[in-house]
This record gives sequence, C-alpha cells and structure tokens, in this order.
Amino acid sequence: MTSPSQEAIDRQNKAFWDEVCGSGLAQGLGLTDASPESMALFDRAYMELYPYLARYIPSGALGGKRVLEVGLGYGTLGQILARSAGEYHGVDMAAGPAAMMLHRLQRLGNAVRGCAARASVLDLPYRDESFDYVYSIGCLHHTGDIRRGVEEVRRVLVLGGTAIIMLYHRHSFRRMVEAPLRYLRSLVAPTSRRRHWREFLRTLYDTNLEGTAAPHTDFVSRREVRRLFHGFTSVTVESQNADTYVLFNGRLVVPREKLLGNLGRFMGLDLYVVATK
Repeated sequence: MTSPSQEAIDRQNKAFWDEVCGSGLAQGLGLTDASPESMALFDRAYMELYPYLARYIPSGALGGKRVLEVGLGYGTLGQILARSAGEYHGVDMAAGPAAMMLHRLQRLGNAVRGCAARASVLDLPYRDESFDYVYSIGCLHHTGDIRRGVEEVRRVLVLGGTAIIMLYHRHSFRRMVEAPLRYLRSLVAPTSRRRHWREFLRTLYDTNLEGTAAPHTDFVSRREVRRLFHGFTSVTVESQNADTYVLFNGRLVVPREKLLGNLGRFMGLDLYVVATK
C-alpha cells in the first residue's frame, strides 16, 4: 500500500479540517451560530469534557508572554490563551478554524492583542525564537510528519520557552484493546463495510459530521515522544483522557469521569508533552 505524499496529505487535511474540529460537540449541544452565548456554552462543555486541560495553562505565567497556538479547532483554548497572554498568535492550515479564531479575537476587541491566520506547522511563518510558549493540542499527529512539526515548534521557541503538545497515545486502552476487538467484530458482521485496519482505526478518533475519518493519523509511545523531543532540555509526558464503557449489554456503565484519574493516567487516549527548550 503506497503512502500518500506530503502534498496529498496537506491537501486532504485542508479540506477535511475546514469543518471545524468540535462541530460534533456543537451539534450535540444544539448550537447553530457563533454568538457569544453559543460560544460560552460550547466552551463550558469543552472544558468539562477535558477538565485536565486547565492544568497545562499555568496561572499568571502567560502574562506579557508571546504565545503561539497551532491547530485552532473551535477556539476554546485559543480564547483562554489570548486573554491570558501578552500577545497571541493562532495558526491553522484550514480556513474554517482560522476564521473561527479570528471571529473570537474580533469579539474580544481591544481586551486582547492577537491574530489568527492560515499556516502549516511544518513551515511556520515566524522567525527563530519568536515565542515564549507554543500550544498544539491534537494537531501534529495529523500532519504526516510529526518530527518536522516538533522541529518547527522548537525553532520558533525562545531559549527556555515551553511547548505543550498533545499527541495520540500508541499504547492507549482504546488502541491496544478496544480497537482490535471492534475491528474483529466488524469483519464478521454481515452488514459492516470492510475497511483496512488503519482506516478503521482513524474512524475511532476523528470523523466529520458525515462519519468520514481524518485523512491521516499517527500514534506515538512515550519512548517515541522522548526521541521526537530529544532537542529539548527537559520533557515530561503524561497520559490523559478515557472513554465511557458500556458493558454486559448496557447493564453496567463505567463513565469516563471515573477513569480519568486511573486508567486515563496509564493508558489514556492522549499523551500531553511539556517540553522546555
């Protein structure tokens, strides 16, 4: 099976992620516009869904600092960063997320100093040592070249600057246990569409509203993270996130909230990397 070229992955990503990441959550909340009320409702639901995310935004530490966010989604994190930072820059290669973040910044007005634009993390349009912090939550593993993305993040960080990066965990419970079982069941189900393993796996992570999987997804282990971030002076890696599990035909439901502090910390879906240059 021939791997697609970087140019093809970029083209597919621009089209796929134009539907803003978070559209499924917004649809589930019944949101149909980008009014302040709708954005506030979305943001509250988003932070409740990922309660651990707040700990990666150090209280008071971003004041007066230049902060870059790569991969903007619905703009919840970007708005928090823009309000906290001395100067905020957000980039996304797709038009939809960049427009959403620009809308949020315009609504904040003179209360923040920030901008949002279209750009790829594989070729960031900034000089060396431009930022004190770089955030990228759930973006680099879709680029097709995580190593290049990490190198660019390191390049634009000042000496002593910090990167906060979320990547999908190769050894998560979902990928190591749940996904293979579900894949085997799909092979014997008479009405199930036959998919290649990698395509099937992508559908368990990121899909658009039509159910189509993201064009490209990579998974990394803690050891691979250490290799990817070898150019940084210090690196910490934490496992986060979990699924809700419905067992015994619905007779037992284990909510994800109960698993975030145990299973999520060992075999969580995501690896949060905090790396200092």
